[in-house]
Amino acid sequence: MSFQGYLKTIKSKTGKGPDDFRKLAAEKGFTENGQIKTSVKAGDIVKWLQADFELGQGHAMAIYALLKGIKDETSD
Repeated sequence: MSFQGYLKTIKSKTGKGPDDFRKLAAEKGFTENGQIKTSVKAGDIVKWLQADFELGQGHAMAIYALLKGIKDETSD
């Protein structure tokens, strides 16, 4: 699945897009100034997204990649 496919499925399932997840991650204390804090691991983000949004591992990792800056809304 392409990165865009992941984002589309996540939006369909949760009603939330990339900016929503950036805001929620900041509210949860996972990010600061738009960057994931060094103390936060991928597993922390995955557990949060699985618990709160019932996302699977791959979809949760897509959001992690987005928050980490590895991917963005224009990535394939």
